[in-house]
Amino acid sequence: MNSVTQTAPPESAPAQTASPPLSGLRVIDLSHVYNGPYATFLMALAGAEVIKVEPLAGEHLRSRGDMGGAALPFAMLNSNKKPITLNLKDERGRQILRELIVTADILVENFAPGVMERLGLGADELLRINPRLIYGSSSGYGKDGPYRNYPAMDLVMQAMCGVINSTGQPDQAPVKAGAALCDFFAGIHLHSAIMAALYARERTGKGQVVEVSMQDATYCSLASNYGMRHARGDAAPERTGNRHGGLGVSPYNAYPTADGYVVVNSPGDKHFLAILDVIGRPDLKDDPRLNSRGARVENFQLVDELLENWSRTLAKDKVAQAMLARGVPCAPVRNLQEVMNDENMLARGSLQRVEHPTLGPVVLPHTPLMFAGVPRIPLQPSLPLGASNEEVIVGLLGHTADDYRDLLKDGVI
Repeated sequence: MNSVTQTAPPESAPAQTASPPLSGLRVIDLSHVYNGPYATFLMALAGAEVIKVEPLAGEHLRSRGDMGGAALPFAMLNSNKKPITLNLKDERGRQILRELIVTADILVENFAPGVMERLGLGADELLRINPRLIYGSSSGYGKDGPYRNYPAMDLVMQAMCGVINSTGQPDQAPVKAGAALCDFFAGIHLHSAIMAALYARERTGKGQVVEVSMQDATYCSLASNYGMRHARGDAAPERTGNRHGGLGVSPYNAYPTADGYVVVNSPGDKHFLAILDVIGRPDLKDDPRLNSRGARVENFQLVDELLENWSRTLAKDKVAQAMLARGVPCAPVRNLQEVMNDENMLARGSLQRVEHPTLGPVVLPHTPLMFAGVPRIPLQPSLPLGASNEEVIVGLLGHTADDYRDLLKDGVI
């Protein structure tokens, strides 16, 4: 039996009585890897019934599992979904999808532009079948524009969007971000667009097509860097290391400790005055090199030296505790093992320890979206490929047992 660590809500939490906000909605999820699956994961954990439609060999992320490393990401993004397989190159597979669309509220796909149209399953066709359908689509560069046919993965998008060129030390080669930023930014924006379209449908009764490109969704994340480029022109450095992207705050850096690093951000004068107290240098509070944000930015090397001389003598958690006690934004630079066991996220239920049927004991995320008065939906670990075929095709769509056997025999499912 699957077990999930459940943490009692704080005593001050509101009574948990309301239904999840997307209860009663059905989502057909044709998406793969991170972008679309994250959007539909958020919907599933908000109460929607998500039917995950995969090709006979499984979606790309599931098939990466045999190379090592991808099995857990698949489990992270596909809790509480019903997986079915359909061969959409077979007309009977396409017909089953059309039958599902008749019953659905939302369809999500992140294929390259034109793929669904070539299958005869484009947005126009599906909205003709179900005029109330919200058709959510995401791609690298969007469905129009000169880049529409370029292939796009997160690494490629990081390069095109300026993320890689902005990441790393000023005197070294650019480095990709460790996180799959462009994929997940697009997934979050896709979820937002679909929710806006659902609200519009409540007023008009009509569905619509919504689209999000990874390129568009990533642009604003480099706001500080663009600000510095606007202010300094060609004099702006391409990369600022761990310093502020617009070089407008000091201290703002990663500082060495006895057992690792901490980051410190001092957005206001009050924070820096507190820092001087913490590091035992209150005598510098009136120093003209340090008594304003502009002066500190100009003398950032002096600021960093002051902090480093102090931080090197202490463990990273001690440094963070001392800063946080005075209200200074600070955190230890933690490794993934520490993050996966974060006491705050485990206490809130946004991380949960689960006994997965194939992976064993794992830590899985719950949705970051919290709704007052609504209890968290219990996590149902991701299911094997095609595990919900019979439930959906026979139970939901009403195909006979003989039909089901023929679909299996003929490689349609």
